[in-house]
Order: sequence, then structure tokens, then C-alpha cells
Amino acid sequence: MKFADEVSLAVEFCGFKMPNPFILSSAPPTGTGDMIRVAFRAGWGGAVTKTIGMDKDIGPNVTPRLHHLSFPGKADEPKKLYGLQNIELITDRKLEIWLNEIQMITKEFPDRLLIASIMAGGDDKESWQTLAKSCELNGAKMLELNFSCPHGMPEKGMGAAVGQNPEVCKTVTSWVKEVTKIPVMPKMTPNITDITAPALASIEGGADAISAINTVGAVMGIDLKTLNPFPDVGGYSTPGGYSGPAIKPIGLKAVSSLYNSINVPISGMGGIENWKDAAEYILLGARTVQLCTAVMFHGFSIIEELNDGLTGFLEDHGFQSLDDCVGLSAKKITDHVKLDRNIKKISSFNHKTCIKCDLCYISCRDAGYQAIAVNEERYPVVDTARCTGCSLCEQVCPVWDCVKLVTA
Repeated sequence: MKFADEVSLAVEFCGFKMPNPFILSSAPPTGTGDMIRVAFRAGWGGAVTKTIGMDKDIGPNVTPRLHHLSFPGKADEPKKLYGLQNIELITDRKLEIWLNEIQMITKEFPDRLLIASIMAGGDDKESWQTLAKSCELNGAKMLELNFSCPHGMPEKGMGAAVGQNPEVCKTVTSWVKEVTKIPVMPKMTPNITDITAPALASIEGGADAISAINTVGAVMGIDLKTLNPFPDVGGYSTPGGYSGPAIKPIGLKAVSSLYNSINVPISGMGGIENWKDAAEYILLGARTVQLCTAVMFHGFSIIEELNDGLTGFLEDHGFQSLDDCVGLSAKKITDHVKLDRNIKKISSFNHKTCIKCDLCYISCRDAGYQAIAVNEERYPVVDTARCTGCSLCEQVCPVWDCVKLVTA
């Protein structure tokens, strides 16, 4: 184990020095100025306001607007959540209220990065520029352009309707850059084939950074008693934004793709629950990381674990700062054709920890290469001639240290 002389989580993002890379993303936890102030007192390095719009574009929310996915369990066991859908709209608070709160927050916390999230229609130059100028004038340190909300706004030409059209991304970014001097960061949607296209277009329009990803468009399911979709709003529902641990792989892919394609800083997000998740995003190219659903599940106090855990990670690897590891693993994401076909591994079983559940045998028999048999004592045995090292048995095994791949 290596130890650095001094370890610091401080990071510079678009010219602003932050005490740590952890930012609250634009969502319910940043729904009011008071909530952001509580978070800053707890130790968060930055926060993005809930998306601010012109008064003409805001409206009331529906009830309910959240629905979860959880691991199956018994009725007397606590729910273990891994996904959350939200169909909440942008802020329902007037622009003037937000501008007053931005002023108060920046005066009280000059060392924290307060980012104003703004959104208007893709053809509404006046609104984009009014929002941008107003937020800058009242103290916002940076602007996040919401090009990515997947629900409630695309039918109005807002949110994902902008982010799915690179030319509109470029145009809107240029409108904002015309009237502001603070950094501008468009937020990308994952609901697109190639996330690098709108990002590159935004950079052509003058973007100083890119944030990714927003929530994934999803339908959460059907109540099989009422036959109504979730969340049930008077018997109807709508596709909404899916977040939580389940979308982390989508976010990691997006950030690695962006890091290998663009030349501006990245703020990464999507399914970050703990410091390990944050470290993965940083290794794939994010200079800062944003969290929302984890805070909705556990509260602002998780910042302590995030800071402590990431500090320990840097110490363990001998890194002195985040600069030493940003993007370090991104170079290892490559094209499939470049992967080494000469590496040959096969499955190996630890009978001391095997619980004889037969899952490895069944999965290999019915969805693998029929390379596993069960002996008289009901322990799995590998046919080395048949095993191709796909690792299906390792994935389905409920015991962490029972199955591993070894060199053939």
C-alpha cells in the first residue's frame, strides 16, 4: 500500500477552486436556497440549483410523481432500492425568488461553487439570454444549460428536445455565451445514440464544460391489480426520468466516451451512491461528480463518507490529488476488435465456500456452454475442454469467493 505525503480533495473546475469534487445535481435536493445552504454547511463542494425557467414556463406538479424499483424481498424485510423514477418538472418557484436566493447563498458561501441550472425552448433566444444574464448578475458562479430533461418539457421544445439536436445545442450555447462571462456547461441527455455529437456541437457554440448524464427515459411498470402504470396519476402516467444505482453503467459509458472525444472538463453523474462510484467516474474522466438520488435516499450527511472514502482511495494509490487520477482509466476503454483474444481463462470453484445451490450448473447448462457438472456430493465440477471462460457462473453465484477465473 502506498501513501502520499499530503492528500487533498481540492479541485479546480473551470477556474473555480472547490474544497472537494462533490456537487449536488439539479434536482429536488436543491429545490430551494435554504436546502442548498444546509448542504453547504454539511460540506458539499458545490450545488446546481433546481432548473430555473421563465415564469411563463413553470407550472404545477402532479401527485404522485415518484416510483421506485427495489430488489425482491419478504414483506417483513426493508426495501432495498436500486432505481427511482421522477416525473417532477422544473422549479415551480418564480425567477425573482431564485435570484434573491442565489445572492444570499453566494454571499454566505463564497468558497462553494453555486451553479444555476436554466432552461427555455430551443427557439427562445430571449428567455435563454434573460435567464443567463439574471443569474450571473445575482452571483451565480456558473451556468448549467438543461438540454436533457426527459419528461414534461420535450413536447414544448425544451429539455431533451434540445439535447437530441446538435445544431440546436450549438445555437443555444452561443446565445448564452453572447451575454455572459461566467462558465457555461450544457447538460447532456443519455437518450440519444451518440452523446458526443451534442457535446461537440455545444463546444463549438462556446461551452466551457460538459455535464453528463441526466436521467434515463423510462416507464417504471404496471400495477397488476389496477392495470394502471406507475406512478399512477388518476389512472394515467408518463415516461419519466430514471435514476439511481441502476443507471451508473450508462453514465460511466457516457463520461468515458466524452473524455476521449472532447477537450473541456466534465462533471459526471448517474447512479453515484458512494465514494467508490465517484472514484470510477473520476478515473473515466470526470473532474467533478454530481449526486441526487443518493441524497434523496440518505440525506446530505453522506458527504462525510464521500470525502473520507475518496481521501482513503487517493492515499491507498499514492495519489496526492484528483489531478493524478482524472481520466486514468479512460484510455483502457477501447474498441472490441482491439481486445486480446489470446487470453484464455476457465472457471475454478472453491468447494469450501460452495453452498450447493446449483445456480452455476443450471445457468451454464441452459445459457452457457454445458461445461459444469455436479458430482456425487453436489459440488460443481468444470469440464475444462468445454469451458470458454465466459464467467456466467461467477456472475450468478450468490457467494462472493466461491467462483473465480484462472488461467487455462
